[in-house]
Amino acid sequence: MRGNNVLGLIFSNVHEEKVRELTENRTMGSVPFGGRYCLIDFPLSNMVNSGINKVGVVTKGNYQSLMDHLGSGKAWDLSRKREGLFLLPPFEGESVNGNSRVESLSCAQAFLQNSKEEYVLLTDSDTVCNIDYGDVLAQHVKTRADITVICRCGRLPDKICGPTVYTVGPDGRVRDLLVNPRTEGECCYGMGMMLIRRELLIRLVDDCVSRNLYNFERDLLQRNIPNYRVFSYEFKGFAKIICSGVAYFEANMALMLPDVRAQLFDPSRPIYTRVRDDMPARYGLGASVSNSLIADGCVIDGEVRNSVLSRGVRVGKGTVVENCVILQDSVVRPDSRLNYVIADKDVLIKNGRSLLGFESYPVYIAKGSVV
Repeated sequence: MRGNNVLGLIFSNVHEEKVRELTENRTMGSVPFGGRYCLIDFPLSNMVNSGINKVGVVTKGNYQSLMDHLGSGKAWDLSRKREGLFLLPPFEGESVNGNSRVESLSCAQAFLQNSKEEYVLLTDSDTVCNIDYGDVLAQHVKTRADITVICRCGRLPDKICGPTVYTVGPDGRVRDLLVNPRTEGECCYGMGMMLIRRELLIRLVDDCVSRNLYNFERDLLQRNIPNYRVFSYEFKGFAKIICSGVAYFEANMALMLPDVRAQLFDPSRPIYTRVRDDMPARYGLGASVSNSLIADGCVIDGEVRNSVLSRGVRVGKGTVVENCVILQDSVVRPDSRLNYVIADKDVLIKNGRSLLGFESYPVYIAKGSVV
């Protein structure tokens, strides 16, 4: 993919209402994942690995943590004199249309018009995957498509927000689009990613705004399927849409599987993130760790099984942490027992506490809480 031919746009605030416990004080894009990453690292790294060197991050609110994480974009090689990383905060007042992609694109019209790239790649930040957008562009050009939507074939994920289900012909052309359908069994559903010509996107957004139509799926996509050549690109690798607290927990737990890690963290297509210089993880004499991901800076004196521990987590003596996701700088004091728990950043769990959730309903502890 020619780096100067595709402009990347990432929506960092999408579908936050489905994981409100994790996004109360941060954007969806800055939700921690896998011990050392944030969700936005995946679409951002996928774009950089595909040769896209100009990326705009569209924000709506609560983006302080996102700014802290992204910085100048140096970790993704996007700190440049030309092109690079652009943060696109809301340019207008408080939205009356909620978290509308159409309105966000309308606010970012100056950024789109001043860009010179022929194509725009739109993506949400709530999908964990490792995808080569070069293949998407190659198919887009080959089929002479106006719009290419990236989708998966299978059962709709539980509690997915605003699912889009496509009817695809034998030639890969999209014949119909259903929004929020009652679908049972397998189907072809969207992943929140789309490739489109920049000039066409500007024209479609202007048309929607002039008609007071602000639903991206219904008004920009569904309404224009008969008018343009819309094709689908099926992604067959590992992908997990973070559409609920349970989906977030399951996505972290999936990292215990070697096949998932091999697909998600392909050495030829690395996932980049902001570096935090810290000491290596330290294990005490009585520590026991099995089938877990332990980030740098952790101090483990107890027992950890089948869990994901982020940077700087401390586990005291006599403590058992099992099937848990413990985020950055949290402390679990001695003689505690945790099972199926999601602990946000800077949580303190006192001595002798016992917290037990379930696989389909993990216990969530809010950021900075003392339990």
